[in-house]
Amino acid sequence: MKKKKEVISKNYLEKIPARKEGIDWDKNDENKVTLHIKNEGLMNKIAQKLFKKPEVSHIYLDEMGSFVWPVLDGKMDIIAIGELVKAEFGEKAEPLYERLAKYFQILDSYNFIEWR
Repeated sequence: MKKKKEVISKNYLEKIPARKEGIDWDKNDENKVTLHIKNEGLMNKIAQKLFKKPEVSHIYLDEMGSFVWPVLDGKMDIIAIGELVKAEFGEKAEPLYERLAKYFQILDSYNFIEWR
């Protein structure tokens, strides 16, 4: 069974992502980004008390994610970000726009980015 190749619309690639306000993050000595997400809200408070869940979750981004996260300034569309990624990683980034589309879908699903 052949895997169907996902088609990414030009409209999607022209979207402009930006980091969501209030997300703390830093970069370590190896240029890897860690997002520090505060677990707020009633359900999180209950989980913290009952199940010893952390007040802050730490999300460790991979090499490509760590490169992309700092450039999400709300000024570049996904096509421009892809050009930067291609210049940095070359063939290692392929399939480039499929990977970027999935990455932004994941960031969006966790509410880590907003669209401009």
